[in-house]
Amino acid sequence: MTRASQPPAVAAYALLADGTTVCVRPVVPADRAAVFRFYEHMSAENLRLRFFSAGTLVARQAADALCRDAGPGDRAVVAEATGEVVGLAEYHAAPVAGEASAEVALAVADEWHHRGVATLLLEHLVDLARTEGIKELTADALAENLPVIRVFADLGLPVRRCFEGPEVHVRVALTPDEQYLTALDTRGRTADVASLRPLLRPRSVAVVGAGHRPGSVGRAILRNLRAASFAGPLYVVNPHGPALDDLPCHPSVAELPEAPDLAVLAVPPRLVPSVAEECGVRGVRALLVVTSGLDREQATALRAACRTHGMRMAGPNCLGLANTEKDVRLDATFAAGFPLPGTAGVATQSGGVGIALLDGLSRLGIGVSTFVSLGDKYDVSGNDLLQWWEEDGRTDLAVLHVESFGNPRAFSRTARRVSKRMPVLTVDAGRSEAGRRAAASHTAAAATPTMTRQALFHQAGVIATHSIGELLDAIALLHSQPLPAGNRVVVVGNAGGVGVLAADACSEAGLDVRPLEPALAADLAAVLPSGAAVGNPVDTTAAVSEGQLHACLGLLAAHRDVDAVLGVLVPTALAAATGDDPVRAFTDAGERPRCTTALVLVDRPTRVALLPVERGGAVPVYADPQDAARALSYAATHARWRAQPQSMPLEPSGVDTEGARADVAGWLHERPEGGWLNPVQCARLLDRYGIPQVAWEWVCDEDTAVAAARRLAGPAGRVVLKAHWPGLVHKTREGAVRLDLQGEDQVRAAYRDLATRFGDRLSGVVVQPQAPHVLELVAGVVQDEIFGPLVLFGQGGTATDVLADHAARLAPLTTYGVDDLVATPRCSALLSGRHGGTPVDLGALERLLLCVSRMACDLPQLAEADLNPVVPCPDGVMALDARIRLEPRQAYDPYLRRLR
Repeated sequence: MTRASQPPAVAAYALLADGTTVCVRPVVPADRAAVFRFYEHMSAENLRLRFFSAGTLVARQAADALCRDAGPGDRAVVAEATGEVVGLAEYHAAPVAGEASAEVALAVADEWHHRGVATLLLEHLVDLARTEGIKELTADALAENLPVIRVFADLGLPVRRCFEGPEVHVRVALTPDEQYLTALDTRGRTADVASLRPLLRPRSVAVVGAGHRPGSVGRAILRNLRAASFAGPLYVVNPHGPALDDLPCHPSVAELPEAPDLAVLAVPPRLVPSVAEECGVRGVRALLVVTSGLDREQATALRAACRTHGMRMAGPNCLGLANTEKDVRLDATFAAGFPLPGTAGVATQSGGVGIALLDGLSRLGIGVSTFVSLGDKYDVSGNDLLQWWEEDGRTDLAVLHVESFGNPRAFSRTARRVSKRMPVLTVDAGRSEAGRRAAASHTAAAATPTMTRQALFHQAGVIATHSIGELLDAIALLHSQPLPAGNRVVVVGNAGGVGVLAADACSEAGLDVRPLEPALAADLAAVLPSGAAVGNPVDTTAAVSEGQLHACLGLLAAHRDVDAVLGVLVPTALAAATGDDPVRAFTDAGERPRCTTALVLVDRPTRVALLPVERGGAVPVYADPQDAARALSYAATHARWRAQPQSMPLEPSGVDTEGARADVAGWLHERPEGGWLNPVQCARLLDRYGIPQVAWEWVCDEDTAVAAARRLAGPAGRVVLKAHWPGLVHKTREGAVRLDLQGEDQVRAAYRDLATRFGDRLSGVVVQPQAPHVLELVAGVVQDEIFGPLVLFGQGGTATDVLADHAARLAPLTTYGVDDLVATPRCSALLSGRHGGTPVDLGALERLLLCVSRMACDLPQLAEADLNPVVPCPDGVMALDARIRLEPRQAYDPYLRRLR
């Protein structure tokens, strides 16, 4: 078999450790000349280390073999930069039957050593090998070849080395685990941050398309760059010069005195591809494309120019970007003014949302470290910015507004890591589908895009608010206050009515407004005016003095059962007459312990502001108790998420992955278009994963149905008949289910009815014992084209359509993920058997969900699986019905390093 006839592998662009872009792609026969040239230019020492000998003949033979002969288990990939091969990796599967191993070899051009070429190629070979079922890679190297030995050692996979004289034999187990993913994260972050420096911290900038018309976008960006006092050289490209805003105009990028780090493109859409190509040829390292309205052909050409020449790009169709660092002072936006320097990193797809956030953060005094308008997001994404903020040493809040995800799995992993260090916030936009009820009782219909996106945010620890106002409310509190240890809140006010409103708002936001313990209440009563109410809320009365309120807050802040304090104050004539200022009691913290504190001043003209505290920091002040309560709730939820220890994916025992993969491959071989499995095939696949099912039999005639009913009726003496034909999804809606059948006559009548009504469509009937009337649950999975497998759980049976009481989490499920999934739907309150229900074995239920999660991760062809209903039984839980749909689909590793 020639390499041209091998199973297809997709070419991908990826970043090296220094931020350089290379193309990683399969070797094809036409590469022979390029591969020979690659070997021919290697030094004699490099050839000796690779082949254990040197010379032109070795290079020629290697190029011939690599580009001509290839067996079924042979793969080779190259790394290309500017059209030249700079690295090569290959593996050859062991010829011994049943031995799932392959021998690997690496080579890197002399001038490209120590830039991560070999590691990147090896990562891609690992992905290919896993896809082909290879469990281990082996390699032989000279013991003196320390760089290649270190490549294997640092990969993050289990490695064994055996020294044999002058050689070392290396064995790499292709076991996907957290250690390997962490190593990929580290390498990816290093490369990503390096590649973004020319974009976000450029040493020089050129504005291409800055026109003489004062209202043009390019002219506005040029003026903002000058007004912000950009620290480096600033160039103007305009063929209609001679000068613009006292800067000389250059007729083209090619005629600039140097290749700038960053080029801002504000030219008409038809010119964008050619200007981008010119920038790449000149050596520009990053593009900011503010132009909108590119058609498909122009967009494709723009992407190609960026990838070919290794330029990172923000945009197109964007507001621009800014970096307030004092040594950079970059304002390449057409916003009204330079953002206030600060500590919030901001990335938005919408320019309007970006302007609103910049204004809000400046008004709060928090300011911005870096702002990037992502626009149509051809290249740089929110994931890139999270990694930049993680490393920039300035950012302590990450604020995102993203409308789409290119690689949500990678985003989730990055956001989860960053969220442990700083709050990551977003606006959950596009929630209109959240109010819709699923129109069909199967998993794919129930799993709306809103549910999927919210599952991503929840698992990644992203704080997802419902509006820009809520986002700024939460930012104000998170920036200025410590995270609460829990969700127990005490409301303190000088007017009873507003205190009650604040308590209501806290309860509605999910906070715990419990009564104070007697000892604390007594201590408060001792320091507050006579007549004060010391329940919760605490009504200090209007007569409270500043000192009394200060003492009250000190007692609350020091108490173990108080996680947060919400003050609610109204202006009074008493305070004005005495010169006391109740607000000062909140801002003059003195020596009292720090406690999460928020303040509501009902006479405030602005929604939220920050009041400075004398010892440093600030207190967030809101005009409405509901805004303050929601902000506290977001903070408490985030604190609870951060307190969870790292949770690993759980692997259920007794799973036959290889058998399941063989079943799926065989079924799709006969039906390459995919489709729904029949009940027999469904049951076989579920058995592979140890998913318990009710006893049942498949029958195709009346007499067999009667005989099956006798065997399955059980103590209750009743059975169920379910008709089946290919493509049947909604059995109840189609009238294909007959319940509570007792005795031979009823079974015969039911079978005849099904056979008569459905005729030739009917392919068979399932006979099951009638289940008792208990709580019905649904468990399922759907493969989202972008997000990957999503596990769904909630109330099942016919109620699943009406109530839509479901929750979802991205697979694979972890220890805390499966607990959280079970506890999230409203029906979870019934699982303990209270309110007269049948208790559910939670351990068995969680195991079933873990098995479903594992099945979805093992089988990318599993488009949809729906277990409905799942019911409690004496031995745990069991599925009464199952539907599974397969589609031809290749496995995809979302964590493999590659650019969009």
